Amino acid sequence: MSTISSNLPLRNDLIGEEPYGAPQLDVPVCLNVNENPYAPDPAVCDTIAKRVREIAPTLNRYPDREHIELRKAFSDYLARESGTRLDVDELWGANGSNEIMLQLFQAFGGPGRTALGADPTYSMYPEYARDTFTGWKLAHRNPDFTLNVEKVIEAINEVKPSMVLLTSPNNPTGTPLPMEDIERILAACETAEVAGAGEGVHPILVIDEAYVEFRKPGTPSAVSLIKNHPNLAVSRTMSKAFAFAGARVGYLAASKGIIDCVRIVRMPYHLSAVTQAAALAAFEHTDEQLSRVEHLRETREATAAWLKQQTYKGQPLEVAESGSNFLLFGGHFDKRDAIFDELLKRGVLIRVVGPDGWLRVCMGTDEEMETFRNALAEVLRIVEAA
Repeated sequence: MSTISSNLPLRNDLIGEEPYGAPQLDVPVCLNVNENPYAPDPAVCDTIAKRVREIAPTLNRYPDREHIELRKAFSDYLARESGTRLDVDELWGANGSNEIMLQLFQAFGGPGRTALGADPTYSMYPEYARDTFTGWKLAHRNPDFTLNVEKVIEAINEVKPSMVLLTSPNNPTGTPLPMEDIERILAACETAEVAGAGEGVHPILVIDEAYVEFRKPGTPSAVSLIKNHPNLAVSRTMSKAFAFAGARVGYLAASKGIIDCVRIVRMPYHLSAVTQAAALAAFEHTDEQLSRVEHLRETREATAAWLKQQTYKGQPLEVAESGSNFLLFGGHFDKRDAIFDELLKRGVLIRVVGPDGWLRVCMGTDEEMETFRNALAEVLRIVEAA
């Protein structure tokens, strides 16, 4: 129930809205917000402490507004991870990829502008649109959650958006986005009009790669297309595969033109000296930070196989194909809230998200996943008999 008094001049379009947020509950097994379940190694923690201690005497001064050293670290990492070397002025950091997305909406959205997505998709996107007075339209995905490229291109030509926003792998479904699909939509964006803009203005394509490190090895990243496509922006984060969710570090890879647009709307000194120091320390230990990614991929595949063997009301569970660190499963849960509640009673927190009939679980440690499997097997029988 809202505690906001009716005599406060809250924006009319925000009246009745609730803050975004997944449940933060103190339970033994938290598998609801797609974190990396493995804590940073002690060596990483020691380097973070060392770097923060080194800059602590300078905290009376503002940080490097352009975070040049950190942008160099982003460049080195992407050259290694994606085989693409970008210049410093083609990279930009912020407080998580959420802030990156908000800055993109601030720069390219606004009154009279529209952003186009493909549902089901990340539930924060329409909130970025709302907060920046940007229109929000959707092109529906196929029943198996793959992108319907024809529908997206048709919507681009009809809606004339300033931004097209796609997630790869998708959230909440985990669905991979093939490069050929990205290239077809990028080609459409490079010739499409933008409603209310001048002649020769074309939409940007934003690819959200928050979970991309969990993709099948050998799969290229959209980052590899940036040098030849000035209307492409790729959002990344250190939160997921890099086991750095608490540090809040995201980054954008794009043409210098797009980066300069974002720099116009960024808050002054938006990335603290402490955040920059911690991120640089983590990049010193890239191998350690990413050491669990392959195991989490294996956990995802094993969990998907196990889920497909489970039944609910006589039907096998469906599991969406995933290239991320989570799985959307079920497909025909008529009481998904009851399943969620019964799991929670057993100390297992997952997520009610996505289309009706589905639930989402992110990959935890081996012990956490065993607890999840045991609890779910028990809960499915209880709920279907109720």
